[in-house]
Amino acid sequence: MGSLPDLDTPSPSSRISTVVPATPRGEENGVYHLNYMDVLTKLHYIRPVYFFNSEAVQGFSISDLKKPMFLLLDLYSHVSGRIRRSESGRPFIKCNDAGVRIAESHCDRTLQEWFHENGNSVDGLVHDHVLGPALAFSPLVFVKFTWFKCGGLSVGLSWAHVLGDAFSAFNFISKWSQILAGQAPPKSLHMPNVLKPQISPNSITENLPISIKRTNIVGEYWLTANYNDVATHSFHITSKQLHHLVTATSNQTSDTTNKVKTSYFEIISALFWKCMTNIREDFGPKVVTICTCKSNPAENEFPTNGFLVLSKIEVNFSSGKCEISKLVELITEKKIVENHVMEKVVEGDEGKEDFIVYGANLMFVDLEEANIYDGVKLNGQKPIVANCTFHGVGDQGAILVLPAPEENKDGGSRRIVTVFMPREELNQLKDKLGGEWGIH
Repeated sequence: MGSLPDLDTPSPSSRISTVVPATPRGEENGVYHLNYMDVLTKLHYIRPVYFFNSEAVQGFSISDLKKPMFLLLDLYSHVSGRIRRSESGRPFIKCNDAGVRIAESHCDRTLQEWFHENGNSVDGLVHDHVLGPALAFSPLVFVKFTWFKCGGLSVGLSWAHVLGDAFSAFNFISKWSQILAGQAPPKSLHMPNVLKPQISPNSITENLPISIKRTNIVGEYWLTANYNDVATHSFHITSKQLHHLVTATSNQTSDTTNKVKTSYFEIISALFWKCMTNIREDFGPKVVTICTCKSNPAENEFPTNGFLVLSKIEVNFSSGKCEISKLVELITEKKIVENHVMEKVVEGDEGKEDFIVYGANLMFVDLEEANIYDGVKLNGQKPIVANCTFHGVGDQGAILVLPAPEENKDGGSRRIVTVFMPREELNQLKDKLGGEWGIH
């Protein structure tokens, strides 16, 4: 079953406080209504972490780091709210200024020691929170500041997906860093112009969506029940390995006509899909889900899940036996958008059902255009490393493709691929990628 955090007893080295909007709303408390995608993703949590060296945080106290949050919450009215349910049972957010939680912690290791022992793991650097059991009292956001022995700092965000997608979460921390740097916050955020995803005529279907599944939750918590020990690992793909992968994929096909430009995300997804099919053998995924969204929010845009697009790809053959280039072609040209069908399912039961999105099928999430380095700066300096994990991933697994720090001044592209998979399968994936491609 899914594991629950110990919400009430933080570690002895952690201190918890609350930050509320700088300007109380008083009797003007409003209501933020959840759309169908908000409801679909309510059992998931987005957890980015940013690592800064001592020079970047020199002179900052915890009070300095908390102060911009008061002004920031003036802009994000629903972020400091709490979940309620209507008479029909549909959840919504009461914008009651209850605030977000701030956790301060200290680590007895240097950043170098942390990376050596844990890689880019975010375990312990993000407050382990989920919504429930008393939804009316559960904060939607935790921000955790962890000081390292060397003077470095990590900033970890636990963001309830019901508030908005990963790009919205990244933008929240970006706004915080801008206010910290002395920039005046905008007077307000504008609601994004969300257009429904384009659906090609040959992909229209009224069948039940297979990109999502109804699920059981853990007690009264907004967390899906897992039946496997789902573990997490971040793979690092260097610019040289990316070039090799692109070259190897291009050499697998002699058809150069109508060649569609492919992204690193599509090629990496095809490689991991092929590997997972070989690992699962006859149980290998015949259906995968591709999750894409608008890359980076417009300036001063309100958080949303409205730009998420979930598409399915079905195959009737063993994807483990075909070339990577064939899987790239399927990802590029054959995915079928299911948003319109998912909306009908959610609205058909008035948003009362519980669904799992990430890990309902093997899912590939495109975050490679995320502005997680240039978007967040302390004392004018970028994070030395940034990573993101999702909490609440189902047993079929999910794979996030993220940017990595530049390797050199020439700006060589790299990627971090963060994988959530049943532990036994993840260990096999490490062996396969390490042995065949040198990817660790």
